[in-house]
Amino acid sequence: MSDLPDPGRDCPFCPRLVAFRERHRAEQPVWHNAPVPTFASERPRLLIVGLAPGLRGANRTGRPFTGDYAGDLLYETLVDFGFARGQYQARPDDGLELVDAAITNAVRCVPPENKPTGAEIRTCLPYLAQTFEALPSLKAVVALGRIAHDATLSALGVRRAAHPFGHNARHELSSGPVLFDSYHCSRYNTNTGRLTREMFRDVFAAVRVQVDAARDD
Repeated sequence: MSDLPDPGRDCPFCPRLVAFRERHRAEQPVWHNAPVPTFASERPRLLIVGLAPGLRGANRTGRPFTGDYAGDLLYETLVDFGFARGQYQARPDDGLELVDAAITNAVRCVPPENKPTGAEIRTCLPYLAQTFEALPSLKAVVALGRIAHDATLSALGVRRAAHPFGHNARHELSSGPVLFDSYHCSRYNTNTGRLTREMFRDVFAAVRVQVDAARDD
């Protein structure tokens, strides 16, 4: 979908992220080096919310979770559960398509050391809120990590205290789609055993049931 609310290529609102972006544009002029737009099918029923683009992943390729380890596990899982089709080859022209799904980030620009500040998260929050507004077909959201979980609740206008983050937790919200939590599928989390492939697949098995049940409503 090309009409989703994404920041412009030269979004000026976060000075630290702008400086980081400009530095890498000079060092790597063929990289994307800009806010990474939402990747979506038509009328998605599932939205996956990550933290922010990886420096050598989405910041390089311009497609969420493309070109780094986290994408390997995420896209494999999406294909296996019918939320994507094709073969993920870690590049944006690999032909992989999402099915009933969309992927975005709480912060659309790459932050130094993969750590956005609280102010940067809040500055980018309107784009996430507008993304939800633009996708009325959503029935489920997967938040990858606590920051994505908190940003999703804020974007939907839901109190965080009522819905604490927990891996494989399911949250029925007062408004909007059902929220599912997962630890982030980062190399660190999988290498340390905090998140296993089976744990990640368990989340998407539950999401598949939710989306299929909502289709019958």
